[in-house]
Amino acid sequence: MSNNSIQLKIENKVATIILNRPEVFNSFNREMALSLQSILDDCEANNEVRAIVLTGNGKAFCAGQDLKEVTDPDLNPGFKKILEEHYNPIITRLRAIKKPIIGAVNGVAAGAGANIALACDIVVAHDKVSFIQAFSLIGLVPDSAGTYFLPRLIGFQKALAFAMLGDKIPAAEAERLGMIYKSVPTEEFEETISKLALKLANMPTKALGLIKELFNSSMTNTLDQQLALESKSQIEAAQSNDYAEGVAAFIEKRKPEFNGN
Repeated sequence: MSNNSIQLKIENKVATIILNRPEVFNSFNREMALSLQSILDDCEANNEVRAIVLTGNGKAFCAGQDLKEVTDPDLNPGFKKILEEHYNPIITRLRAIKKPIIGAVNGVAAGAGANIALACDIVVAHDKVSFIQAFSLIGLVPDSAGTYFLPRLIGFQKALAFAMLGDKIPAAEAERLGMIYKSVPTEEFEETISKLALKLANMPTKALGLIKELFNSSMTNTLDQQLALESKSQIEAAQSNDYAEGVAAFIEKRKPEFNGN
Protein backbone atom coordinates (compact mmCIF):
# COMPACT_ATOMS: atom_id res chain seq x y z
CA MET A 1 0.00 0.00 0.00
CA SER A 2 1.47 3.35 -1.01
CA ASN A 3 -0.10 6.81 -1.04
CA ASN A 4 0.73 10.48 -0.70
CA SER A 5 1.32 10.15 3.06
CA ILE A 6 4.50 8.14 2.38
CA GLN A 7 7.09 8.71 -0.33
CA LEU A 8 9.51 6.01 -1.45
CA LYS A 9 12.71 6.49 -3.45
CA ILE A 10 15.04 3.64 -4.40
CA GLU A 11 18.48 4.54 -5.70
CA ASN A 12 21.91 2.91 -5.47
CA LYS A 13 20.51 -0.04 -3.47
CA VAL A 14 19.12 2.37 -0.84
CA ALA A 15 15.38 2.72 -0.19
CA THR A 16 14.48 6.08 1.32
CA ILE A 17 11.09 6.10 3.02
CA ILE A 18 9.78 9.62 3.69
CA LEU A 19 6.92 10.32 6.09
CA ASN A 20 4.96 12.88 4.13
CA ARG A 21 2.33 14.72 6.15
CA PRO A 22 4.41 17.86 6.84
CA GLU A 23 1.35 20.00 7.50
CA VAL A 24 0.79 18.00 10.72
CA PHE A 25 4.49 17.36 11.45
CA ASN A 26 4.23 13.88 9.91
CA SER A 27 1.92 12.65 12.63
CA PHE A 28 0.38 9.24 11.99
CA ASN A 29 -3.14 8.52 10.93
CA ARG A 30 -4.38 5.06 9.99
CA GLU A 31 -3.65 5.52 6.29
CA MET A 32 -0.01 6.46 6.90
CA ALA A 33 0.57 3.70 9.47
CA LEU A 34 -0.75 0.96 7.19
CA SER A 35 1.12 2.40 4.21
CA LEU A 36 4.41 2.40 6.12
CA GLN A 37 3.95 -1.25 7.05
CA SER A 38 3.29 -2.17 3.43
CA ILE A 39 6.29 -0.23 2.15
CA LEU A 40 8.57 -1.81 4.74
CA ASP A 41 7.36 -5.22 3.55
CA ASP A 42 8.12 -4.23 -0.04
CA CYS A 43 11.62 -3.08 0.89
CA GLU A 44 12.27 -6.32 2.74
CA ALA A 45 11.20 -8.41 -0.27
CA ASN A 46 13.07 -6.32 -2.85
CA ASN A 47 16.50 -7.87 -3.42
CA GLU A 48 17.68 -4.63 -5.01
CA VAL A 49 17.27 -2.88 -1.65
CA ARG A 50 20.20 -3.46 0.71
CA ALA A 51 19.73 -0.52 3.10
CA ILE A 52 16.73 1.52 4.23
CA VAL A 53 16.52 5.14 5.36
CA LEU A 54 13.45 6.32 7.30
CA THR A 55 13.03 10.08 7.50
CA GLY A 56 10.43 12.85 7.40
CA ASN A 57 9.44 15.65 5.05
CA GLY A 58 9.48 19.20 6.32
CA LYS A 59 10.34 20.46 9.79
CA ALA A 60 9.59 17.26 11.72
CA PHE A 61 10.58 13.62 11.66
CA CYS A 62 7.32 12.58 13.28
CA ALA A 63 5.12 14.09 15.99
CA GLY A 64 3.52 10.75 16.87
CA GLN A 65 -0.21 10.15 16.64
CA ASP A 66 -2.48 12.58 14.83
CA LEU A 67 -4.72 13.64 17.71
CA LYS A 68 -7.40 14.89 15.32
CA GLU A 69 -7.96 11.29 14.31
CA VAL A 70 -8.45 10.05 17.88
CA THR A 71 -10.74 12.94 18.83
CA ASP A 72 -12.94 12.77 15.72
CA PRO A 73 -15.93 10.48 16.50
CA ASP A 74 -16.18 9.51 12.83
CA LEU A 75 -12.49 8.64 12.41
CA ASN A 76 -11.30 7.45 15.81
CA PRO A 77 -10.15 3.82 15.51
CA GLY A 78 -9.58 3.55 19.29
CA PHE A 79 -6.29 3.01 21.08
CA LYS A 80 -6.52 -0.78 20.96
CA LYS A 81 -6.64 -0.74 17.16
CA ILE A 82 -4.07 2.07 16.92
CA LEU A 83 -1.54 0.08 18.95
CA GLU A 84 -2.27 -3.43 17.71
CA GLU A 85 -2.73 -2.53 14.04
CA HIS A 86 -0.62 0.62 13.61
CA TYR A 87 2.39 1.05 15.89
CA ASN A 88 3.17 -2.43 17.18
CA PRO A 89 3.42 -3.88 13.66
CA ILE A 90 5.66 -1.00 12.58
CA ILE A 91 8.05 -1.63 15.48
CA THR A 92 8.18 -5.39 14.90
CA ARG A 93 8.86 -4.85 11.20
CA LEU A 94 11.69 -2.39 11.87
CA ARG A 95 13.37 -4.92 14.16
CA ALA A 96 12.71 -8.01 12.02
CA ILE A 97 13.83 -6.80 8.58
CA LYS A 98 17.23 -8.35 7.85
CA LYS A 99 18.58 -5.18 6.31
CA PRO A 100 20.12 -2.14 8.03
CA ILE A 101 17.66 0.67 8.75
CA ILE A 102 18.84 4.22 9.38
CA GLY A 103 16.58 6.53 11.34
CA ALA A 104 17.42 9.88 9.73
CA VAL A 105 15.84 12.26 12.21
CA ASN A 106 15.45 15.51 10.29
CA GLY A 107 13.31 17.32 12.88
CA VAL A 108 11.44 16.90 16.13
CA ALA A 109 10.64 13.30 17.07
CA ALA A 110 7.87 13.18 19.66
CA GLY A 111 5.79 10.45 21.24
CA ALA A 112 5.46 7.43 18.97
CA GLY A 113 7.64 9.30 16.47
CA ALA A 114 10.54 9.32 18.92
CA ASN A 115 10.14 5.64 19.67
CA ILE A 116 9.87 4.64 16.01
CA ALA A 117 13.17 6.45 15.47
CA LEU A 118 14.76 4.58 18.39
CA ALA A 119 13.60 1.25 16.94
CA CYS A 120 15.77 1.82 13.86
CA ASP A 121 19.22 0.21 13.75
CA ILE A 122 21.31 3.36 13.47
CA VAL A 123 19.87 6.74 14.43
CA VAL A 124 21.40 9.99 13.16
CA ALA A 125 19.92 13.41 13.94
CA HIS A 126 20.99 16.92 13.13
CA ASP A 127 21.93 19.27 15.93
CA LYS A 128 18.66 21.21 16.01
CA VAL A 129 16.54 18.09 16.63
CA SER A 130 14.85 17.20 19.92
CA PHE A 131 13.40 13.90 21.12
CA ILE A 132 10.37 14.08 23.40
CA GLN A 133 8.55 11.34 25.30
CA ALA A 134 5.45 13.51 25.12
CA PHE A 135 2.88 10.96 26.31
CA SER A 136 2.63 12.02 29.95
CA LEU A 137 1.99 15.62 28.90
CA ILE A 138 -1.48 14.58 27.67
CA GLY A 139 -2.13 11.88 30.28
CA LEU A 140 -0.88 8.84 28.35
CA VAL A 141 1.92 6.30 28.73
CA PRO A 142 4.79 5.61 26.30
CA ASP A 143 4.03 3.10 23.58
CA SER A 144 5.75 1.94 20.37
CA ALA A 145 8.32 0.10 22.52
CA GLY A 146 9.49 3.25 24.28
CA THR A 147 9.44 1.47 27.64
CA TYR A 148 11.46 -1.36 26.09
CA PHE A 149 14.21 0.39 24.15
CA LEU A 150 14.73 3.63 26.09
CA PRO A 151 15.81 2.09 29.45
CA ARG A 152 18.07 -0.33 27.58
CA LEU A 153 19.68 2.52 25.68
CA ILE A 154 20.20 5.07 28.45
CA GLY A 155 19.46 3.31 31.76
CA PHE A 156 16.42 2.92 33.95
CA GLN A 157 16.60 6.17 35.94
CA LYS A 158 17.08 8.55 33.01
CA ALA A 159 14.50 6.75 30.89
CA LEU A 160 11.87 6.80 33.63
CA ALA A 161 12.48 10.50 34.29
CA PHE A 162 12.18 11.42 30.62
CA ALA A 163 8.99 9.33 30.30
CA MET A 164 7.42 10.97 33.35
CA LEU A 165 8.56 14.55 32.79
CA GLY A 166 8.31 14.74 28.99
CA ASP A 167 11.58 16.69 28.78
CA LYS A 168 12.96 17.77 25.41
CA ILE A 169 16.20 15.91 24.77
CA PRO A 170 18.44 17.77 22.29
CA ALA A 171 20.25 15.63 19.73
CA ALA A 172 23.68 16.30 21.24
CA GLU A 173 22.41 15.14 24.64
CA ALA A 174 20.79 12.10 23.04
CA GLU A 175 24.15 11.17 21.52
CA ARG A 176 25.97 11.73 24.81
CA LEU A 177 23.50 9.46 26.61
CA GLY A 178 23.83 6.71 24.00
CA MET A 179 20.23 7.14 22.84
CA ILE A 180 21.32 7.71 19.24
CA TYR A 181 24.41 6.92 17.18
CA LYS A 182 25.30 10.43 16.13
CA SER A 183 24.31 14.10 16.12
CA VAL A 184 25.70 16.11 13.21
CA PRO A 185 25.60 19.77 12.19
CA THR A 186 22.43 20.59 10.26
CA GLU A 187 24.35 21.56 7.13
CA GLU A 188 26.09 18.15 7.09
CA PHE A 189 22.99 16.05 7.80
CA GLU A 190 21.95 15.03 4.28
CA GLU A 191 25.50 14.22 3.18
CA THR A 192 26.09 12.18 6.35
CA ILE A 193 22.93 10.14 5.80
CA SER A 194 23.75 9.58 2.12
CA LYS A 195 27.29 8.38 2.82
CA LEU A 196 26.19 6.13 5.67
CA ALA A 197 23.37 4.57 3.64
CA LEU A 198 25.63 3.93 0.65
CA LYS A 199 28.26 2.36 2.89
CA LEU A 200 25.71 0.00 4.44
CA ALA A 201 24.18 -0.84 1.04
CA ASN A 202 27.56 -2.02 -0.18
CA MET A 203 28.43 -4.10 2.86
CA PRO A 204 27.70 -7.86 3.29
CA THR A 205 23.94 -7.64 3.77
CA LYS A 206 23.51 -11.20 5.04
CA ALA A 207 26.06 -10.63 7.79
CA LEU A 208 24.42 -7.33 8.76
CA GLY A 209 21.06 -9.09 9.01
CA LEU A 210 22.55 -11.78 11.24
CA ILE A 211 24.19 -9.12 13.43
CA LYS A 212 20.81 -7.45 13.81
CA GLU A 213 19.18 -10.75 14.81
CA LEU A 214 21.93 -11.39 17.36
CA PHE A 215 21.51 -8.00 19.00
CA ASN A 216 17.73 -8.43 19.06
CA SER A 217 18.12 -11.79 20.81
CA SER A 218 20.65 -10.42 23.29
CA MET A 219 17.85 -8.36 24.86
CA THR A 220 16.35 -11.51 26.41
CA ASN A 221 18.86 -14.37 26.01
CA THR A 222 21.05 -15.82 28.73
CA LEU A 223 24.80 -15.86 28.13
CA ASP A 224 24.73 -19.54 27.15
CA GLN A 225 21.82 -18.98 24.77
CA GLN A 226 23.59 -16.05 23.16
CA LEU A 227 26.85 -17.96 22.74
CA ALA A 228 24.96 -20.79 21.05
CA LEU A 229 23.18 -18.34 18.74
CA GLU A 230 26.47 -16.63 17.87
CA SER A 231 27.91 -20.01 16.87
CA LYS A 232 24.89 -20.82 14.70
CA SER A 233 24.95 -17.39 13.05
CA GLN A 234 28.70 -17.47 12.45
CA ILE A 235 28.43 -20.83 10.69
CA GLU A 236 25.64 -19.42 8.52
CA ALA A 237 27.64 -16.27 7.72
CA ALA A 238 30.70 -18.34 6.82
CA GLN A 239 28.68 -20.12 4.13
CA SER A 240 27.77 -16.87 2.36
CA ASN A 241 29.16 -15.61 -0.93
CA ASP A 242 30.08 -12.36 0.77
CA TYR A 243 32.32 -14.14 3.27
CA ALA A 244 34.15 -15.86 0.41
CA GLU A 245 34.51 -12.53 -1.37
CA GLY A 246 35.67 -10.77 1.81
CA VAL A 247 38.41 -13.33 2.46
CA ALA A 248 39.52 -13.36 -1.18
CA ALA A 249 39.70 -9.56 -1.25
CA PHE A 250 41.71 -9.53 1.99
CA ILE A 251 44.23 -12.04 0.63
CA GLU A 252 44.44 -10.26 -2.73
CA LYS A 253 44.75 -6.86 -1.04
CA ARG A 254 41.83 -5.33 -2.93
CA LYS A 255 38.49 -3.76 -2.06
CA PRO A 256 35.73 -6.40 -1.72
CA GLU A 257 32.66 -6.29 -3.93
CA PHE A 258 29.83 -7.71 -1.84
CA ASN A 259 26.58 -8.79 -3.51
CA GLY A 260 24.52 -9.20 -0.34
CA ASN A 261 24.30 -13.02 -0.48
